[in-house]
Amino acid sequence: MLPLPAAFTDEDRHLIANFVPLVDGLASLLGTGCEVVLHAFDQLDASVIKIANGHITGRSVGAPITNLAMMKLKSGQDISSPYMTKCATGKTLRSITTVIRNGEHRAIGLLCINSDMDAPLQSVLRTMMPECMHPHESHATPEVFARNIDEALNSTIDTVSAEVRGNEAVPPSQKTRVIVNQLHDMGIFELKDSAQIAAR
Repeated sequence: MLPLPAAFTDEDRHLIANFVPLVDGLASLLGTGCEVVLHAFDQLDASVIKIANGHITGRSVGAPITNLAMMKLKSGQDISSPYMTKCATGKTLRSITTVIRNGEHRAIGLLCINSDMDAPLQSVLRTMMPECMHPHESHATPEVFARNIDEALNSTIDTVSAEVRGNEAVPPSQKTRVIVNQLHDMGIFELKDSAQIAAR
């Protein structure tokens, strides 16, 4: 028997709503072989308020919380270890469940990720390859995973500088001004020592 849902405060609703865009973001990153589900505990018999790739389990918005999700919640772990299960569609899933808590540390929802382990590897890889992306996403974006703020600043400044200096539409006499303006618009100069680094 499911426990009675607790009444949600406005703060609880706002907190849960912040997770809604994350569902689509994770699904976009992980591909169509991964179901991402957001549950809200104000209505356990229709707890799914956002779902991506619901074709994996056959669920949609308004589906109830699962018995296994309730068990993971009662275990006391806010982030479960990955676990294997079979869904009603017969697929083998590798899943992880994360508890969402409010400011009073009360559980108000779950974010669940279910990977279809029966999906052919080629189809999984294909969804993550550039040719499956939109045209404007098909090129690799240079991203520097900086280990400290100096690296982050230098890489950002170098990237902006290279783009502006390579842009023939910007007159040579204006390039430095454009670089500084772009760095300012990005908020770079709000970081400590950024002006000195940029000047160098």
